[in-house]
Amino acid sequence: MLGSQLVFRRLILGVAGNPLVSRMVTRHGLSLGARRFVAGETLEEGLRVVAALRARGMSATLDYLGEKVTDLAAARQAASTYCEMLRALSAAGLGPNVSLKLSQLGLTIDPGACLADVRRVVEVAAELGGFVRLDMEESALVDDTLTIYRALVREFPGRVGIVLQAYLYRTQTDLRGLLPLGPNVRLCKGAYSEPPSVAYPRKRDVDASFLRLLELALREAAFTAVATHDERIIREAKRMIVEADARGRAEFQMLFGVKPRLQQALVDEGWPLRIYVPFGTHWYPYFVRRLAERPANLAFVLRGLRG
Repeated sequence: MLGSQLVFRRLILGVAGNPLVSRMVTRHGLSLGARRFVAGETLEEGLRVVAALRARGMSATLDYLGEKVTDLAAARQAASTYCEMLRALSAAGLGPNVSLKLSQLGLTIDPGACLADVRRVVEVAAELGGFVRLDMEESALVDDTLTIYRALVREFPGRVGIVLQAYLYRTQTDLRGLLPLGPNVRLCKGAYSEPPSVAYPRKRDVDASFLRLLELALREAAFTAVATHDERIIREAKRMIVEADARGRAEFQMLFGVKPRLQQALVDEGWPLRIYVPFGTHWYPYFVRRLAERPANLAFVLRGLRG
């Protein structure tokens, strides 16, 4: 990441972490611009967005916003909500596909209890012919996240996937270690604030890492999801997918509300595209990360505030 972009990200994340700012933004709800990136606060709103995307030729993965719960009762409730989501998606004919954060299911409290709750969700997905993607969070949680993924992918092959972040130095080693399991991998650049001791600080290095990982995943992984809005990376990915004869085991993935014209252009060209659709009342941390990723996202919100 270029120096100015890194400073921008740290500034936004720092300001957003202020309790006064958090309360002010949350009090005003989705009207401050979060609705561009968040489907709404209820499952019904999430389902409506997924249905609209499918009408435009796009698939979706539904995410119930929340992370870092502080008690196991909240974790169990989150797992139950994910089971409900899978059943609702299936009943509506929308494809039971969800993405979840393990810290929302108690990873930082009790990894064993977290594994049990995630297994409950994946069991429902398997019954419905669906899929569960384990999102990757900050670097301190990578090892525990991979441990849980390894346990579940052995028990439920084809029903659970993982996310790997290109900005972490360790990721190529992690990917190589997963390849014997035939992983379904989503590659992304990474959206958390990480120190230079664990993550590439410059954009060009992150981009180079992403392409190295992509080449390896397309050649060796069971399925590769290319999660980026970077148009240069997308052009390279198209070429690499064709050269690897991987069109049947790869797709592009993007975030709801980010570059919708580019999303539609990919679909119109015949590329499979899955949109990450988040919903829920705990949207603030997710919204902040979207603002920190690109100055253009913050500009959009400021324009909305001016009416």
